[in-house]
Formats: sequence, structure tokens, C-alpha cells
Amino acid sequence: MINAAPEPQLASATETQRPPRQYLPEDFTVTDWTALEPYFLELRDREINSSEELERWLLDRSELESVLSEDLAWRYIRMTCDTQDTDRAEAFQYFVSEIEPNVAPYDHALNEKMMGSDYLGGLDPARYQVFIRSVRQALEIYRAENIPLKTDISTKQQQYAATVGAMTVKLDGEEITLPRAADRLKNPDRTVREEAWYAIQARRQQDAQPLDQLFTELIQLRHQTALNADFANFRDYMFAALGRFDYTPEDCFAFHRAIRETVVPLIDELDLERRQDLALPELRPWDLDVDVSGKAPLRPFDTGEELLEKTVTVFQRLDPYLGDCLRTMRHMGHLDLESRKGKAPGGYNYPLDETGVPFIFMNATSSLRDVVTMLHEGGHAVHSFLTRSLPLSADKHPPSEVAELASMSMELMSMDHWDLFFNDEDELRRAKKTHLESVLETFPWVATIDKFQHWIYENPNHSIEQRHNCWVQIFDEFNQRTVSWKGLERFKPYLWQKQLHLYEVPFYYIEYAMAQLGAIAVWRNFRQNPQEGLAAYKRALALGYTAPIGEIYAAAGIRFDFSTSYLRTLADFVREEMAKL
Repeated sequence: MINAAPEPQLASATETQRPPRQYLPEDFTVTDWTALEPYFLELRDREINSSEELERWLLDRSELESVLSEDLAWRYIRMTCDTQDTDRAEAFQYFVSEIEPNVAPYDHALNEKMMGSDYLGGLDPARYQVFIRSVRQALEIYRAENIPLKTDISTKQQQYAATVGAMTVKLDGEEITLPRAADRLKNPDRTVREEAWYAIQARRQQDAQPLDQLFTELIQLRHQTALNADFANFRDYMFAALGRFDYTPEDCFAFHRAIRETVVPLIDELDLERRQDLALPELRPWDLDVDVSGKAPLRPFDTGEELLEKTVTVFQRLDPYLGDCLRTMRHMGHLDLESRKGKAPGGYNYPLDETGVPFIFMNATSSLRDVVTMLHEGGHAVHSFLTRSLPLSADKHPPSEVAELASMSMELMSMDHWDLFFNDEDELRRAKKTHLESVLETFPWVATIDKFQHWIYENPNHSIEQRHNCWVQIFDEFNQRTVSWKGLERFKPYLWQKQLHLYEVPFYYIEYAMAQLGAIAVWRNFRQNPQEGLAAYKRALALGYTAPIGEIYAAAGIRFDFSTSYLRTLADFVREEMAKL
């Protein structure tokens, strides 16, 4: 553990009103570009005659950005809550097609104004170093010709959510969503599991070709974006756009190898134990989620309200501040938790920059995975609260390597209080063991998706057949090496289509493995000293993005390190904790 630093002054977790505006009128709302442009013009043309005036200008610009960001957030939230509502889809699309393209040139002009200011050197370098670095990077990759391309990309990404959100299957005469169908993969009856697995794969295959075509179109648009910005490929462009100053593609490849050498053999061992415990001649894909004891699936809650109430209590036990965060969100109606037809897939915590109270969206179906998702998104939410008082909008958006550290650490630190969900000791042990297995399983899957993305964008003109062959090869390298896919080969080439990150947030995935490694280290510290471990976690998150990744990890008492030796040490720690169960 690092030496304890002074506790930060935490942002309020109970304030429901946004702070008073200093630049925009209190009653201003985003309607159209005509109403917005005067503020961008004023910022562009304002005279700046001192470092103090430059700092005021930055705060005014940040306020405008926060208002825009929150307006877009609500449009996205409402659309994903009901993908079949055309008015919601059109409201989101209006912002993407009519507001964002007009903002982009002004955003670039304001970046140029800031970096060209004679008073830039008067800003506190310790306070603004990360922000200035990011603005400089944005200037370097900006190209006006990419504005319409980004609009096209956003439109196509929306098509993915609508396509997948509409997917249902009929089982036992009932039409249900795919997340609810996936719950049946935990059923002790192998026939039920097999039926559900086939139904899910068959439904996905109905849209496999359109989703392949959609992905091809996205690849070409993204590749052209990279070429316009003078990059060799979209991967290199995204490393710059995501501000990956701390590691390179070669570091990712080394991380893939480390995962294959250290974690994949552990997963193979677990799968062999699973086959023996289930007394099966061979494992099949529908045998991987069922409990080996033969017991019914864990059912930690019945309704979304119960899930929320129990999570609030878990957070309260850890730290009253954490409990207040979720209570405030509940009071403001910033949660949509249960799965239903027409709802977009997945889950997210969407920061709301001006209010400072985020929104959690998920598709709960009464499973252990839902508990983990709620805790995960709750960790993101706490992060939003801890950064809500930072002065600049950019300060509140750390890179994913930090954001996912917040969420994954919360999953693990909260396990001491899972008795709220599982009052039976055997069920509690089963839940913890299942989750720790999934922690280890994170690494191979992340390596699979990330390695696939590198190949995709290094080879943007590949054929559909080449794409499928590449996917199967990478999948087999990292996953289910003791599982029989005999007779199921036709499904395997399309498994990647369920990963929304490939469609909606490209290259946002390796961070999950990096942050998972960090989260295990946070948990290890927490196990040694709960009070200081949690305090260090909060100190780190409260920094937002006012410090480089390595310094934020150090504030949490851990290392930003994904070497083979570090991975092996932390993976062994997880296995030791599993053995104690």
C-alpha cells in the first residue's frame, strides 16, 4: 500500500439540483443550431488579455459543453429505453445530424484559440497538463472532411441497437428477450439449456448477414476517417483519438500473449473440473453457465426495485457516501433496470455532466449476472458523483482504463456484503465462486475481441469469409479449448456480433482487462485493510482526469502494469481466494 494521502473533499452525493449557470441563461435549452451558435461565436471572438481571463473562458466553454453533453445524453437514454419509439430515435438522430456537425468546426476553432493564446503558459501546469495534452491531440487529428463521416457512423451505430433490441425468441410458448432466454443456460436440465442455446443462436443468425453488412460499412467509414487524418489505419487513429499516451498496440499484443500464457490454462483447468463435476463425456457450449452442483440457478432478487434496494444497502454498508449516490439517483428517476421487449441490449452508466447525477440502464432478469452488472454500473455512478464538482467537463471523463477500474473494483469490494442477496451460506459461496471465475474469464474474452479488432482495421478490405475465418481462429486460441463444437460450426463465425462494442465503441475493450487487473489489486489491498483500501479507491476516482493514468492508479495504491509476471501474481491471488470458498 502507498502512504495514505489526505482525504479529498468529496463532491456532494445528495444534491439534486444542478449548480447555477455562470455563462448560459438559466432557462436555456438545446433546441436547434440557430439558438446555440451565438454562444460559440462569442467564445471564438472573445478577447483574452490575461491568464485569469483564459481560465474564465475555459470555464464558460466547459459549461456550454456540459449542457450539450447532457442534452445528447438524455436523447440517447430515451432512445435506448425504447428503440421502437420513432420520436425518440428521431430526436437523437436530429442531434447527431444537425447539431454535432455544426459544433465540430467551432470546437476545433476554440481548441486553436486556446493553444494559440499568449496566456496558456500562465495556467497551472500541474492542474492543466492532462487537459492541454488532450486538446493538442484533438487538434492534430481533426479534419473537417471527417464531420459528415462521423454523422454517417453514428447513424449506422444506431441501426445496430435497433436490430439487436428487437430480437426475441419463443420458448415454451412465450416470446421473451434474448437476455431472458440466456437465463435458461443456467437451468440444471440440460435439455432446457440446449433448447435455449439453439434458439438464441438461430435468432441471431436471422440477422447475421445484415449485421455483417452493417459492420462492413462501418469499417469502410472508419478507415476513410483514419486516412483523412493521415493515419495508416483506423486502429492507429483510435489510439490517438482515445488519448492512449500510456501504451501502444505492441503493448496490447504482449498483453494478449500474457493472457494466453497465464489465464487461458487456468480457464482450461476450470472447464475440465466442470466437465468432471457434471459427469459429462464432453462439455458443450450450453454447459458453461449451469451450476455444477445441479442446483437451480441463483435467484438473488425478483424485481428491479428489489435489486436496487439491496444494492443501496450494500453500498451503505461499504460507505454511507456510496449509499447516498444511489439514493439520489433513485429519487431523481435516473434508473431503468428491467429487461423488456424493444429495449436496447446491454447496460451502461451515462454521466450527466451538468447535473452531475448519472443514469443507469440495464436489462435485469433476476440473475447473478444482473447483480454484478448493477454493482459494476453503480461503481461508474460513484465515479460520476466523486468528479461532479471538478471545474471542467473534460476533468469528469477519465479514460476507460480508469473508468472501468471504478466499476470492476466495486464488484469485488462489495462481495463481503452479498449476504443481502444470498442469505444461505452455500448459495453465497456459490455466487462468489461463480463471479471470481467470471473475473478470470474476462481476460481471454477481452483478448479475443481486442485481437480481432486489430486484425479488422489492419486489414480493412478483407472479405466476409476472411473475417469469419479470422474470428474463429482467434476465438479458438483463447476460448473454450476443452468444449466440443461438433455440429455447431455454423454458429461460431458469428459469435462476435453480440459484442456491441465492435459496432458502437470500437477499440473500447482492452481497457476491461487492464482495469480488471487493477481491480484485483484494489481488492487485494481492500482485503488487507478495508478502510484504507476503500479510501484509496475514492481518492483515485476523485482525481477524474486531472492526472495521467499511472498517477491515478498510484493514488489507488496499485500499479498500471499488465506484464506477464503481474498478471500471474494477481490471477494466482484470485485462485487462492476461490480455494478459500
